[in-house]
This record gives sequence, C-alpha cells and structure tokens, in this order.
Amino acid sequence: MHAGFGDEAVPFATGWDLQRQVHARRVADEVPDSCLLLEHEPAYTAGKRTAASDRPVGDPGAPVFDIDRGGKITWHGPGQLVAYPIIRLRSPLDVVAYVRALEEAMIGVCAEFGVRTTRVEGRSGAWVPGDPADPARPGRPARPDRKVGAIGARVARGVTMHGLALNCDNDMSWYDKIIPCGIRDAGVTSLTAETGIPVTVSDVTPLLERHLAAALGYRAWQRLHSIAPLLPRAAVS
Repeated sequence: MHAGFGDEAVPFATGWDLQRQVHARRVADEVPDSCLLLEHEPAYTAGKRTAASDRPVGDPGAPVFDIDRGGKITWHGPGQLVAYPIIRLRSPLDVVAYVRALEEAMIGVCAEFGVRTTRVEGRSGAWVPGDPADPARPGRPARPDRKVGAIGARVARGVTMHGLALNCDNDMSWYDKIIPCGIRDAGVTSLTAETGIPVTVSDVTPLLERHLAAALGYRAWQRLHSIAPLLPRAAVS
C-alpha cells in the first residue's frame, strides 16, 4: 500500500498511528496481510536499546521519537524508502527468519542496481562490504562496511510492525548527528552513493514490492494507492 511519497511524505507520528490502526485490524482478522510503503518527513527514531550516547546532542533539526521496536537509533526522511509489513507470522513464530526475509528483499533490490550487499554476523540489515587498503593505490584508503538498508521490527500478538528502511538518494549528513543503530565501527551509505548515479525512491519502490513479496512467500499481491480500505471506518469518515 502506497501511503505517501515526495511532497506527500508522511510525518513519522502519522505513520506510526497508521501502523497501529492497521495492526489492530490485522490482529482481529479484519484485513489481510498488508505492507505500507512510504517516505517520511525527517525524523529520528530510537528503539528500546538506544543508549544515551547514541542520541543527537543539541537540536538535530528533526524530532526524535522513542518507539516500541527493537534496535537502536536511526533516521528516516526524504530519499529513503520505508516498508512496514503488517503480517501475521506463521506458527511457531520465527522472528529471526522474518528478519532474514527482510534482509533478502533488500539484498535483491540492491543487486538490481549492481550493488553487492550481504549480511553481517550479529548485525541486521543489508551491508555493502568494506574495502581494504590497497598499497598499490595509496590514494584509495580503506573503507568500513556500510549499511544501505536498516531493519527494526516488532511482533505483537503474532503480527509484525515497523520493518525496513532502504537508502536511495537521501541526504547522508542526517546520520552525522547520531551513532546510527549504535554501531561505531561501520558506516552508512545509499544506492546513489554506491552506484554514482541518481537512484530515487520511485526507481526502487516497484523492485522492493516484488522482492519483498517473494522473500515473504507471497505469490500474489495487490497494490493499493489509498490506505482507506485498511483503516477502521470511523477513521476514514
């Protein structure tokens, strides 16, 4: 479901409320498995394990939300594609397998642009492997592993919330104000930075739709351009 992009980017508080409403209806079996796709207005979100030292100092130029997902602090905003799957996990619940599926979807999308990404042991998300220093090329220093896609998930009453964020052509300077995901020995990047060409959210959205559906095991799905069918009738009127 397309919830808002570009000039219609969704404020984080609005998106969080939409998630909760759809989640409640999915728990009650009033709607099918769904996924909200959107861009957010600039915001920092701090998961349950965020340390004080990871947070921005002073005014970061965007609000900071303490939320109920796992993980630590990250940034959301223009140029970043966010996906919030709201799906009932099969029993017995395997949250690790669910996270691996989200990673697989992002890895597949990145491959479509010629960007090789992988998993990093002990760290969720999609990562561009680091480059070691090359003595034959002194002008090219070593680069650390770089996260291009982040994951922060929650499962409540068997149904997922929150999800993934894939950096397309966002302003990377927002990350300078925090310790992204609480990781100090790695970097963050975007598809645009890695390819050297503009890769926009609109370029990536149809690819993520396809890869995410496949990774989660859906053979058929329907794209909606209005969230109204997923919301309680009182919320729409």
